[in-house]
Amino acid sequence: MNKLPKKPRNEEMYRAILTLKDVDECMRFFDDLCTVTELMALEQRFQVARCLDKGMIYNDILSETGASSATISRVNRSLQYGNDGYAIVFERLKEQAEQEAETV
Repeated sequence: MNKLPKKPRNEEMYRAILTLKDVDECMRFFDDLCTVTELMALEQRFQVARCLDKGMIYNDILSETGASSATISRVNRSLQYGNDGYAIVFERLKEQAEQEAETV
């Protein structure tokens, strides 16, 4: 399913992202890196992935996110057959939320 790009990936960009210290820095970097449309698409895909991960159905996801059924289907394929990137992030966000809850 996943096609490798014909051109090598720019590993330096991903390393640059890992140097960001907080959400504000991350948002500022992505604001500079991406167009508004690109950011909206990325944020929508992430929102769709969260909804799918929670077990929501397509119609509810469509209502909540405004994503097309094609986008929902595409994200679902990534969740099912991708490289587990979403799963890694969702697990770490869950762990982070649990740690924050313990400190309250």
